[in-house]
Amino acid sequence: MGLCSPSTPRQLLSTVALFAFGAGLLAYGVHLSYVHVEPQRARTLARDQFVRDYLRRKYNKEIGPPRSSSG
Repeated sequence: MGLCSPSTPRQLLSTVALFAFGAGLLAYGVHLSYVHVEPQRARTLARDQFVRDYLRRKYNKEIGPPRSSSG
């Protein structure tokens, strides 16, 4: 929704400042997301290994990658 009259320099400056602030927040969020990817991946792999070890002990079997059904 826009105004019928042209923007004043102060309104334009305010719009640009708010846009820059929002873009900065978005960039900071992306940065934090990328920083925390590796620790999350490590936790997931550790949990996966724990479950595999548990199943191996419980059923005394080797748990490997899923096999294809064709063949």
